[in-house]
Amino acid sequence: MTSELLAARIARHSDRQDIAIVDATDRITYRELWDRVVRTAASLTGMRRIAVLPTSDIGSLVVVLAAMQAGVSVVLLHRYLLPGDFADAVRVCEPSLIVAHPRQHARVHRWGADTVLAPEELTTGRAAPLDAPARSAELLVGITSGTTGPPKLFVRNQASWAATLDRSDALFELEPGDRVSASGTLDHTHFLYGAVHGLTRGATVDLRKAAVALDDAPTHLYSVPTIAWDIARSGGRYPGVREVLSSAARWPQSARTALATVLPNATMTHFYGASELSFVSYDRTESSGTEVSGRLFGGVEAETRNELLYVRSDMLFDGYLSRVGDHTTLTNGPVDGWMTVGDRGSIDKGRLALFGRGSETIVRAGLNVELAPIEAALLSIPGVLDAGVVGVEDERAGEVPVVGVVVAQRNALSAKQIRLQLRPMVPGPSLPVVIAVVDGLPRTPRGKLDRQALAATLATVRTDDSPAAPVTTNQTVSALPS
Repeated sequence: MTSELLAARIARHSDRQDIAIVDATDRITYRELWDRVVRTAASLTGMRRIAVLPTSDIGSLVVVLAAMQAGVSVVLLHRYLLPGDFADAVRVCEPSLIVAHPRQHARVHRWGADTVLAPEELTTGRAAPLDAPARSAELLVGITSGTTGPPKLFVRNQASWAATLDRSDALFELEPGDRVSASGTLDHTHFLYGAVHGLTRGATVDLRKAAVALDDAPTHLYSVPTIAWDIARSGGRYPGVREVLSSAARWPQSARTALATVLPNATMTHFYGASELSFVSYDRTESSGTEVSGRLFGGVEAETRNELLYVRSDMLFDGYLSRVGDHTTLTNGPVDGWMTVGDRGSIDKGRLALFGRGSETIVRAGLNVELAPIEAALLSIPGVLDAGVVGVEDERAGEVPVVGVVVAQRNALSAKQIRLQLRPMVPGPSLPVVIAVVDGLPRTPRGKLDRQALAATLATVRTDDSPAAPVTTNQTVSALPS
């Protein structure tokens, strides 16, 4: 049986007067939503791609859904892009329009865009019947965070998102009358997907901050560990929440226990996946305490080759979009249906255990952060002779990057000065929490940075506002927060 495409699933609810979306300033019924979607879709007809920088607002969702209804691919911009990354994305994708909420226009202009439209400027078309997009048609071009080196443009098609929605429908009970909190900004695909998932099921989608949304009794909560941690520490109690759907780094048991106190009736599900893979496996803890760990989603096959995890399913991406001469092309997609993103793991009796991507990549608040590009940026700063970046555990963000640097002359550079020069060179998630000037970095016998030893030192660093001076590993490190 061929599953229904995304926009068609939402169209099934188009005659209902129930509230479809709530944002910080407005709300809209399903009937009003679909009217705006089809009128916006009419104004996009004939385009190949549009670029959208979404915020947590109704207009952003309308434009995204309209493009998907019209068979126009959405180039999903995100707020962590650097100007050069934005220029590369536009050069490769050649979007017909760039769309953002008016409060984001200044940001997009700083990236180098001349013309940026507001979502409401596109709701001008006359509703007309549209042919359904082809299942193989490009649905979305996502841009990796840029924290794992230069951003990549990954392509998902209509069928792969439909298949992902099928898996959500099979695992979660979500129906009209339910309420979905998707409180993270919609440029994060986890929250965009959560909002779309709720709309395909006829639920009310709440885009407001979790602290506000929880007062209106949501039944489902799309989250990442940072949001979950804030909820756990809120001191409230929300028995109406039935499902917590989380991505990014797996939360430690102590933190999950704290969240369960605030959400006593919630089943907590943590997804493992990637932009290229979609859903792969999940951990699930029922409110009764029953736990499932590492279960593969239906239709997913996984195997390991020299500890590298390879995945095959109908949810995989098509490949990375790049420009070769005058043409764009897809590269490095699945081979014989199989794909790896470099994660390591093992499979035992159908259950997946993950080992991560090694010590040079961490997950900070739901975003992969590769350490090597941060080190390269630090080494480009005049006066920095050596630099080492490691991840240390953080209860709220999972892991955060911290830095040890060696400078040319004692007191020549303070941590504050280094931080100011580093800030425009790396995306926001890659900015270190601590920058410590040290007298030397620990090395292995083969001369490689000993990240474990450096992490042990920097994990105990206290931040203050004094200039950083070179220290030895058994001295107190003077540093600044970033």
